[in-house]
Amino acid sequence: MNGKIEETVKAVLNRIVLVLLAFIIGGIVIFFIGENPLNVYYILFKKSFFTTTGFLNTLHYAGPMILTGLAIAITFKANIYNMGVEGSLLSGGFIAGILGAQLSCLPSVPLKIICLIAAALLGMGYAWIAAVLKIKFRANEMVVTLMLNYALAKVLEYLTTSVFRDLNAGYVSTKIVSNQAVFLRIFGRSRLTVFFFVILVILGFFYILMKKSKQGYVITAMGNNFEFAEATGMNVGKNIMILMLLSGALGGLAGGGWMLEDQYRYTLSFSGSPGLGWDGMLIALLGGHDPVGIFIAAVFYAGLKTGADSINMYTNVPKEIVALIQSMIVLFLAVQFFQKYKIPLFKKRAKEA
Repeated sequence: MNGKIEETVKAVLNRIVLVLLAFIIGGIVIFFIGENPLNVYYILFKKSFFTTTGFLNTLHYAGPMILTGLAIAITFKANIYNMGVEGSLLSGGFIAGILGAQLSCLPSVPLKIICLIAAALLGMGYAWIAAVLKIKFRANEMVVTLMLNYALAKVLEYLTTSVFRDLNAGYVSTKIVSNQAVFLRIFGRSRLTVFFFVILVILGFFYILMKKSKQGYVITAMGNNFEFAEATGMNVGKNIMILMLLSGALGGLAGGGWMLEDQYRYTLSFSGSPGLGWDGMLIALLGGHDPVGIFIAAVFYAGLKTGADSINMYTNVPKEIVALIQSMIVLFLAVQFFQKYKIPLFKKRAKEA
């Protein structure tokens, strides 16, 4: 037990230190711009976390990243490198947008359910391709999923600019989804919708799955030693398929929900830059591939994004400073400061035992 607690302490300390280092470097840049770093960070966090509307908007933007973070974590924790979460998200968002616009005759609740189920299924179908290639042909899933992302983006670009293009829009996009398909905002001027609470239910389910279930044990065993897990009789191929499909479903749901609660039509910039699927990779790493850690990391990361516009508005510092801080966090994630050293926190108690 002491070993587990020590590892947890190391992981938490490592993440706190790397975030602080990223903010210190950002503060140095802000100082040379001619602004007070403490004042800039005060505005950043106040507008993101310490006003009601700002905090609710932060939760809204955290939602899809919670799902993509889980989608990354459930495979990475088992040593399966699914880089195709962005593709699952795009495909889920696209199909939800098309169905949400075309099936306007349906009542609100059934229409939303159909759109989200279709998004999850298409996300699963996209992940299934890479899973089959991995299981049947031993193809490297990292290379396959990376290449599939670019292929899918081009296919969706073609469909958006031709077959499903809204000719009445002033830019390339599909038709806007019907009012029945939209998740309405529920708290005043904030952008938060009911879909965030759906995400919390999904998060709770995956917490139980990863922490309390037999499948969670399988994920851990595969992550610790892939070959040993196979040698002990685990059907590794079957479990790879299950995990890839779950990952694809989460990515698809993230895209479908983002479509129905925020974007309302598919555009060539639907997922943003670098993309919500890629953001999920940082969230998973920062959260230690743990559901609770992923939730905290997603809210923190979304807060940076929410506060970026406030920095631009109230100071002379460009909002790109937040992108710099995020980049530093990614860089420092590769350095495990406290993982390399023993923390004598529990040594005395261990000797007494």
